[in-house]
Amino acid sequence: MDELIRQIAILFPGFEYYFSAGFIVFARLLGFIRFAPVFNRKEINTTVKLSLALIITLMVTPLLNPGVPPRGISPILLWVLNFAAGAIIGYIAQLFILAIEAGGDMINTQMGLSSAMVMDPSTNSQTSILSRMITLLGICIFIQIGGLYWLFNAFMRSFEVFPIYAVQIPLEKIINLDYLVKTTSNVLYMGLQIASPVLLATLGQDIILGVISKTAPQVNVFQLSFLFKPVFGAAIMIWILPMLIGVISDFFLSFSSIY
Repeated sequence: MDELIRQIAILFPGFEYYFSAGFIVFARLLGFIRFAPVFNRKEINTTVKLSLALIITLMVTPLLNPGVPPRGISPILLWVLNFAAGAIIGYIAQLFILAIEAGGDMINTQMGLSSAMVMDPSTNSQTSILSRMITLLGICIFIQIGGLYWLFNAFMRSFEVFPIYAVQIPLEKIINLDYLVKTTSNVLYMGLQIASPVLLATLGQDIILGVISKTAPQVNVFQLSFLFKPVFGAAIMIWILPMLIGVISDFFLSFSSIY
């Protein structure tokens, strides 16, 4: 293999530099794809992810003009640091999808569907039906408004902040603490914003059923709530679905500048 690389380097000067830089770019791409929304879905085959990472590596590496790699630096260290840098970028973007998923969990619990759980292959865990549905809706909206372009734009700009041969990740440039607090707090805020119509509607229903239980104690209100909550909640969901799409789109667009 070494002899083959030397022979190619004779025919194509600088090939050895691009070859070593390509491994580092590939490592950053692996970390990015592992955590970034859309790409981290387990519905996408691992072979497809690796092939995509390899193709993007071949396209990106020549644009970076890597030059001569510095001596005395362990290649394993560079590989690990670049993997971590890509993972940080992907995870921050994933926070927005988690916010939408939180809203689906709140709706599912309030509608009394906590027992109706399904296996989510992307996380290998039990998840609620509505949470999965709203998460897939959010991913479709994210793709439709250009979220994939934002992700790749952030990935390319990461080489300006953290070059491939750097040995120290500038966390103060990649992660702004105030912004990180804002995005993590938005997980709960956005979840409440999505779930608020159903929460308010079911709260009003609980109040009405409570009044009925006081005026007519012979009525089994507890049993009626299991019937009314899912039906009433589903009707509210159908009614607010167009507005919900607009809310999710505005949520993504409000953070598009960070990419």
